Amino acid sequence: MIHIYLACLFTFSNAAFANHIGTPIKTNERPIIGVLAQEVYDPPPHRNSYIAASYVKFLESAGARVVPLIVLFPGGGVSLESSGYSKAAGIFYRLALEANSNGDYFPVWGTCLGFELLTLLTSGKLLLSHTNTSGIALPLNFTDDVRDSRLFKDFPEDLMKSLETEPLTENSHQWSLTTENFTKSETLKKFYRVLSTNTDGQNEFVSTMEAYDFPIYATQWHPEKNAFEWTRPYIPHTPSAIKTTFYMAYFFVNEARKSFHSFPSTEEEEKALIYNYKPEYTGPQSAFEQIYFFH
Repeated sequence: MIHIYLACLFTFSNAAFANHIGTPIKTNERPIIGVLAQEVYDPPPHRNSYIAASYVKFLESAGARVVPLIVLFPGGGVSLESSGYSKAAGIFYRLALEANSNGDYFPVWGTCLGFELLTLLTSGKLLLSHTNTSGIALPLNFTDDVRDSRLFKDFPEDLMKSLETEPLTENSHQWSLTTENFTKSETLKKFYRVLSTNTDGQNEFVSTMEAYDFPIYATQWHPEKNAFEWTRPYIPHTPSAIKTTFYMAYFFVNEARKSFHSFPSTEEEEKALIYNYKPEYTGPQSAFEQIYFFH
């Protein structure tokens, strides 16, 4: 089955290009999650789009397999409004809303750029503000709503305390959804529950949220980097940081297990899996240790 993970990350269930099979028994023990590739700016030959391997490892570490959702719209830069990435994400987002509204479980996750894109897809407006948050690890400022959240409800108490008091969440973004802009948007307020906020010293912004009525989740920070990226000194690697990575991955993969989508055949499934591609070691010249390139 496929769910979707938005990148920086946009991830979905495979409902968009697979068939629903039968009545769910309990859980799907063979979850497949689709990760949306991003365009390469000014790409060399045969490198039109990419996925950082840390996103793949993040999901595999919790028991999922990954299918790359390769962007088919050429163009330079990753614009939230006009890139192939955003167009493809919009299609999957609308399919997810429709499927979930019809009782067909279809989880969606957005990380960093994926978080920002979800705010645009939900509100129909670009509500982001510039923040000084590129290359910094922060503790989370949990809201009261975190107690009723699906995302954090099974996190151990000691890890929740660490997330509140230690800089465990790595931020690599220059644009954020301020709490002021969130509050002004009736659409966003009705759709999302804010679970945590952060500040760059001047602007408070939303850092974690989940939809009230849909299995849609988003973090402005990068849960995958703690365990799998080593190129930047500000990425935390403490035991609590690593636990954060795996509890986040475990949660979303378990969401994927609630969906019973399937490829039409084993052959089509095998052809789609990311095992058909080889990641390249890019650590010396990139923010990512390894990258999958697609053409």
